[in-house]
Amino acid sequence: MIKTNAMRLLDQAKIEYQSIEYEVDENNLAGVHVASQTGVPVEQVFKTLVAKGEKKGIMVFCIPVNMELNLKKAAAIVGDKKIEMIHVKDLLGLTGYIRGGCSPIGMKKKYPTYIDETAILFDTIAVSAGIRGCQLIINPEELIEYINAEICDITE
Repeated sequence: MIKTNAMRLLDQAKIEYQSIEYEVDENNLAGVHVASQTGVPVEQVFKTLVAKGEKKGIMVFCIPVNMELNLKKAAAIVGDKKIEMIHVKDLLGLTGYIRGGCSPIGMKKKYPTYIDETAILFDTIAVSAGIRGCQLIINPEELIEYINAEICDITE
């Protein structure tokens, strides 16, 4: 069993979680595929997206894998005119994570983080453990408090 930085941070904070490992398909890093591999319903598996605002800079969004980030809603919530997704090549440098293994826990810096309001509908949600092939099953309210995320309607 792998112990990721995200897991170590949760252990230090005494936040309970479970980890689920799955086989990675390098040709299919889609979250819906991750959900099918782990047996977690798609609406409970959250992907971590990183965007940049014209005024606000880097920000993080956690949304269900079967949804899309609504950039207009997100910009309005963060108080920026326009936001856009960062380039995949910039992800590692900004967060310390790679595509398909980006966790909202333990990024290089603490960026403003927003989580879709559907997260609190569930007792547990899944987020990346910080590597491809491993998901963390965690109470969404504990996650939200730990990463200081704002709950909002950001999907379409």
